[in-house]
Amino acid sequence: MHIHILGVCGTFMGGIAAIAKAAGHRVTGSDRNVYPPMSTQLAALGIEVVEGFEAGQLDPAPDIVVVGNVMRRGQPVVEALLDRGIPYASGPEWLAREVLAGRWVLAVAGTHGKTTTASLLAWILEHAGLEPGFLIGGVPQNFGASARLGRPPFFVIEADEYDTAFFDKRAKFVHYRPRTAVLNNLEFDHADIYADVAAIERQFHHLIRTVPGGGRIVWNAADARLRETLAMGCWTPCEGFARAGGPDARWSTRAVAHAEDFSRFEVLEEGRSRGVVEWPLIGAHNVDNALAAIAAARHAGVPVAQSIAALAEFRGIARRMQLKGEVGGVRVYDDFAHHPTAIETTLDGLRRRVGPARIVAVLEPRSNTMRMGVHRSALAPSLAGADEAWLYAPADLGWDAGEVVRALGARGRLADDIEQLAAALAKSLRPGDNVLIMSNGGFGGLHGKLIAALEQRFTGSDKGATHAQQPAGSGGGRSRERSAEGLG
Repeated sequence: MHIHILGVCGTFMGGIAAIAKAAGHRVTGSDRNVYPPMSTQLAALGIEVVEGFEAGQLDPAPDIVVVGNVMRRGQPVVEALLDRGIPYASGPEWLAREVLAGRWVLAVAGTHGKTTTASLLAWILEHAGLEPGFLIGGVPQNFGASARLGRPPFFVIEADEYDTAFFDKRAKFVHYRPRTAVLNNLEFDHADIYADVAAIERQFHHLIRTVPGGGRIVWNAADARLRETLAMGCWTPCEGFARAGGPDARWSTRAVAHAEDFSRFEVLEEGRSRGVVEWPLIGAHNVDNALAAIAAARHAGVPVAQSIAALAEFRGIARRMQLKGEVGGVRVYDDFAHHPTAIETTLDGLRRRVGPARIVAVLEPRSNTMRMGVHRSALAPSLAGADEAWLYAPADLGWDAGEVVRALGARGRLADDIEQLAAALAKSLRPGDNVLIMSNGGFGGLHGKLIAALEQRFTGSDKGATHAQQPAGSGGGRSRERSAEGLG
């Protein structure tokens, strides 16, 4: 079968392409601004990609067109698709029908932590010899890919609440029909498609309605909005998790001495010790992610001890507190955080790791919700854990970023040009500093520009420019130059 994918360079749709190719289909696609890393990944898979959305790409007509949610009415290829009556489906619809049907689907949903939890869960199943399929909005370093077909029955999917396609405004995750559903947390986000948090709660309840009675819902028992959502009606056994425990938390943790950054912690099930996790990740939020993955894997038959052993070998995820380089004693990190809660927890994790060393936070408010200014009143408090905070404010931001900088007082800095931002940072940073660059996009290559500038300053060379390339599939390039997909 010939499958043509519109918007193929997005993280989700690129994953669909890889899975369809592995399933034996002929796969082609199209997108705008096609360039590495996604373009090279698709080329390596033998997937032909054309630039743009012109109607001619449908000649000869493919057997089916899979439509990404970046597509809109009025685009020539969309109008030709409809006029000619060529069969089409959304990415989630195609995946559910052609891949997930008959599989044991483990879906990871939530405002935060989806990518990390899904990656942890896929790795636990892999470590147990189960060879799961997966589709994740990031690149787990243990796999080096964001998607694979895998071996039945298990399939792990990052299940986000963004809308499905121009013709299907339901959340993507209602298509997946999971047997095991993880609900990490629930906050207001995606203001471009949801009016308020109640609208998001309704979408999460639609997901809950699809989980069979013989399945399992693993949920964050410390999250009041998830509690409200489950109270709307639930027909599936639930297992709660919460770091500090609580009446509904089957899974909790106990602190381990000399591990303030949460690089070690004890796992408790109903108050009884099940072992100690010692891993390379840091931050309280990742403890929650680990508990969720352990509980979901146990539902799939993986013993807790085996999950704990797997976590010790987890190698992290591209763009999740990823060290991009160290020059002159300055460490440059990349992180996907783009919501005030994620910004605060990411900074807290880094602070626990580096102690009193200086942290310089650099934020690009790039998501649709951020660009609308919905979270601007929460930005200064979320950045409070940094010693210095830079806010990048392009001319078309749409709101006054200066109010956030003023709220930060002497710690606040504002920039409207990436080249100048890199130069200013390189000039002011000193050995021992930790620079945390946060964006859900490529940030104009700031990471590489800064590392190159630091190399020039400290060594007199520009060899650091080689660090500018993001890891394959990390979210740079076209896969994050649009925000319609909603993964992350």
